Amino acid sequence: MNRFVSHITNRLDAKGRVSLPAPFRALLQKDGVDSIYVHPALDLPTLDCGGQRLIQELEALVARFPAYSRERELLSTAVFGMSQQVRLDGEGRFILTDMMRAHAGITDQIVFVGLDHKFQIWSPERFAERQKAALSQMQGLLDRLGAAPMAGPA
Repeated sequence: MNRFVSHITNRLDAKGRVSLPAPFRALLQKDGVDSIYVHPALDLPTLDCGGQRLIQELEALVARFPAYSRERELLSTAVFGMSQQVRLDGEGRFILTDMMRAHAGITDQIVFVGLDHKFQIWSPERFAERQKAALSQMQGLLDRLGAAPMAGPA
């Protein structure tokens, strides 16, 4: 597997730790990463997470603005100033700060959602809403791309 795919729900333990799903851990290990970058999503109540590919994408996004411009400083603050590099313990567990959990509305469960080069961390309730919205808007997105409708289950 070369991308983050699927969605997996895990519980926080009594110490506030959660285990990164094994397929996600394997992908990070394949890239030689023993920690993850986590930052509040810029436009959604979720956390964006990943390894070097995520950081490279964020760096490219920030670099689109001129050095020392107001826009670049604001985006850098929102992305890098709010990011954390979280180390995984030997069992693939990590702790999210209170600020991160509050941003995503996380209490006792987490949904890890693979999005190719990154993954997101959602509260189960908010992910259910997001999934419903994504499915209901999918045909419109496909129409904009000029793609044929996706076949559903037979």
